[in-house]
Amino acid sequence: MRSVRIGVDTGGTFTDVVAVDEQTGEITTTKTPSTPANPADGFMEGVRKVLRKAAGAEDVTMEAVSAVVHGTTVATNQLLEDRIADLGFVTTEGFEFILEIARQSVPDGYGNSYFWVKPPRIVPVHRVRTVGGRLDHTGAEVRPFNEEQAVAAARWFRDRGITAIGVCFLHSYANPAHEQRMREVLEREHPDAVVSLSCDVLREYREYERSVTTLVDAAVKPTMRRYIANLAERLEAAGNARTGSPEESTRQGSAEKGSAERGSGMPFSVMKSNGGVLSAAEVVHQPITTVLSGPAAGALGAALIAATAGHPSVITLDGGGTSTDVAVVVDGEPSLTTEGSIGRYPCKIPMIDIVTVGAGGGSVAWISPEGTLKVGPRSAGADPGPLCYGRGGTEVTVTDAHVFLGRVPPHLLGGEIPLDADAAREGIEALAGKIGLTPERTAAGILEISAFNQSNAIRQITVKRGLDVRDFPMVAFGGSGPLLVCRLIDILGLPSVIVPPDPGNVSAFGLLTVDVKNDYVRTFVTRDLSLKDAEEIFGDLEGQAASALDREGFPVDAHVYARSADLRYNGQAYEVRVPAPAGPLDEAWRAEVLDRFHTEHRKLYGYGYRDDPRHGVEWVNLRVSGIGPITRPSIGRRPHGDPRPEPTASREVFYDEWGSAPTHRRRDLTAGARITGPAVIEEYGSTLPLHPGFTATMDEFGNLEVRRA
Repeated sequence: MRSVRIGVDTGGTFTDVVAVDEQTGEITTTKTPSTPANPADGFMEGVRKVLRKAAGAEDVTMEAVSAVVHGTTVATNQLLEDRIADLGFVTTEGFEFILEIARQSVPDGYGNSYFWVKPPRIVPVHRVRTVGGRLDHTGAEVRPFNEEQAVAAARWFRDRGITAIGVCFLHSYANPAHEQRMREVLEREHPDAVVSLSCDVLREYREYERSVTTLVDAAVKPTMRRYIANLAERLEAAGNARTGSPEESTRQGSAEKGSAERGSGMPFSVMKSNGGVLSAAEVVHQPITTVLSGPAAGALGAALIAATAGHPSVITLDGGGTSTDVAVVVDGEPSLTTEGSIGRYPCKIPMIDIVTVGAGGGSVAWISPEGTLKVGPRSAGADPGPLCYGRGGTEVTVTDAHVFLGRVPPHLLGGEIPLDADAAREGIEALAGKIGLTPERTAAGILEISAFNQSNAIRQITVKRGLDVRDFPMVAFGGSGPLLVCRLIDILGLPSVIVPPDPGNVSAFGLLTVDVKNDYVRTFVTRDLSLKDAEEIFGDLEGQAASALDREGFPVDAHVYARSADLRYNGQAYEVRVPAPAGPLDEAWRAEVLDRFHTEHRKLYGYGYRDDPRHGVEWVNLRVSGIGPITRPSIGRRPHGDPRPEPTASREVFYDEWGSAPTHRRRDLTAGARITGPAVIEEYGSTLPLHPGFTATMDEFGNLEVRRA
């Protein structure tokens, strides 16, 4: 019997699906429109569609599915759209204004605070309750926990119907006892409440960031539990429909929360922001870890594809219908950060360092009050979508500009979605009339602005991180990712751009390439780290990681623990994270971590104090990642063939002027094929417009490498 693993990445416009046959390694890809009203509908349709496509001559049903891995934007969208309601906060007595005070800093871009209006806090101050009791920075109890105030706070939330509650007490990273007492009170007095404790979410110092991170977790937990429960029930029902066991299906779907925590009978996992996956049964307890779920999968899939082709260090660009996500991969590993944010909310969980810009295929072109042409960040999304979709869209988008200029074919997904070129033309002409340009220059201007929006995101992830963008090839994927690569090569001076096979499905493919991973952290600020203390903390963190991997079903001999540490020079306010070696903790271990810190600090900031005894080093956080390795799908090779393939057709395309451009079907190309622009290379989920003066060469893994001729 065949056995397949399925990856499903739900985006703002399309849901991308990849199935890998575990016996043959054969990869099947497909796409289906997303369903924003209920993302689970698009998810299930994608699963059914990829199984039909993978079937071939034999029947492949849900019985053949050995596992499903999902990349979701549900938590991200809730935060970006500020859909946060009925959220409460419990903190230490005397610190009720911690969210209002925040960091007392004005965001970049405001010359002085006179022009900046402080945004609403994630929890308004009237929904903050305080509880007496105090710990010091070592975790020692200064004042006992006030049970009476805790009961009053729990009843206050219960009486007002506030069911999502975050708890963050001062210095609970050093001692979680008071927070755990608060949870017991809430469970007794307000059993309907969904509670997040900062000692579970982020056991790390800096009270404001820890508070907001905990509240974000509490805010998205009810939504994620409902969503994961819905998917688990529907996957279970689909499997039972084939095995003829409706009673079992009814039992599995008996309780929403229970379904989410059990997961379906079929292994069902969710992608996390840190570059790992976790079972649905576990992820509902830590939903904040999924806030960059889809983009993280894309960066990892692109990293594997690029490394296989001999490019271990690359920039990744994931262009979708709503946004573009960029990241940097160094020596095969995407960069990680704990200084990320989602919208206006800082989230100090470990996540792949991704910069997102509102520049996708559905980004809307509009005229500012000053009369200048702008593109994005607002998007037409999947519904109603661009004008050319014919679903009631009324505004010109980036996709409409591509259609008008002939750079994409008059249909998407191999003909499944026909495009209305006349609607795109009428929209472009109307916009051109308002700004006084020709339709061609208007459409080209829309694409130029979009390309510069993408290039600015790439500069943020490279130049602002101390990296030279000219040192990195770029991997462009996603449905709209390859459309502007020729302009990005010129704007940024990129050496080349790699466009993988089926670029629209790289994120879904990435879901099948990642290990199970959980992160654990402990703040321990000291200028002289005792090896005994370090051994005790790492031992505790590795014990937590081992328990999680045991629950995920990994045998002890398959557990992998990756250590790291955050360090800084005395007097600095922020740390540098460096990997720490495995093995025994001795003086050689300490020297190696310090050496890595000095090297990384100089790389990031251009200076260091390796040999200056006046500047000591302070240890701040110790970290452990528990990893359960999986077997990754292999990437097949293509045979060599005609180095100068004949085009399948031609059409009028506008680059610098209108002209006939040959079109090629990517599936017909073989290794060594070389195409010179102007040309257009088309495939099921994406299109590569090749401008004059550029070449695209196919390597033995099916990647197209685009360069300046």
